[in-house]
Amino acid sequence: MNTASGTKTWIITGASSGLGLALTEAALQGGEQVLGTARRVDRFDALKARYGDRLIAVEHDVRDTEAAAGVVQRAIDTFGRIDVLVNNAGAGQVGAAEEVTDGELRDMLEQHLLGPAAYVRAALPHMRDNRSGAIVQMSSQGGRMSFAAVGSYSAGKFALEGWSEALASEVAPFGIRVLIVEPSRFRTEFNASGVLRAARQHAAYDEVIGAVRENMTGADGIQEGDPDSAAAAIRDVLEAADAPLRLPLGAEAVSNLTRVYQRALDDLQRWAAVSRSTDFPGMPPAVRAF
Repeated sequence: MNTASGTKTWIITGASSGLGLALTEAALQGGEQVLGTARRVDRFDALKARYGDRLIAVEHDVRDTEAAAGVVQRAIDTFGRIDVLVNNAGAGQVGAAEEVTDGELRDMLEQHLLGPAAYVRAALPHMRDNRSGAIVQMSSQGGRMSFAAVGSYSAGKFALEGWSEALASEVAPFGIRVLIVEPSRFRTEFNASGVLRAARQHAAYDEVIGAVRENMTGADGIQEGDPDSAAAAIRDVLEAADAPLRLPLGAEAVSNLTRVYQRALDDLQRWAAVSRSTDFPGMPPAVRAF
């Protein structure tokens, strides 16, 4: 089935729940086409019944990077094009640095950096040929700031943001846009028991991060953010001529990131003389035109 002229095709990973599901429903309600991935495709049954062939449901674990190219090719073979790639699949994890194992840390990097990177590499040749497209990287406010007990999760999101910032410069000449989305707490399954991962606890850290553990699990069902409103905002920003590289979502994200950016700027300015003193004497200030 080839897409009708002007009808967008989306690939959305982790499309059966949370912000991925909200974006999937918004696209389908808008008459568009979606290939959605999830670890359990039966979670798409209700959407398939409503939208039929405009939704392809594919079973895929984002950590299986070798299979990503086949998923992308299926969207091209079925719909004839890819307009928007949304790297949404992932999970949270709580644990102090000493508690998190190598395997648990690697898992966060596989889900939040290596998996998205594999999808991007697979989709880019098609987007470059068409000289159009958008890549939406679902990060987090935790991709620009971190705090005790979420270091492993933030490690993956920080990595995704750095990689995506470079990507944006690389693909802009081909008419491809990158949007890094940084949500705060949204009413999804992210904080649910059995979904939010927890490293094995060490008693020495109970007083240090015990409150964070309780807050993370206790937030389930009372998060401030509305996934449907987030989906609408993302879709609107993708259509904007002056779209930003980064889009915080939620009042908490705006407040937290404003504070973090201001503190970083204050520190930079306070220690600027020390920083500058490490150049060889007499060297002119370097200007990089990146």
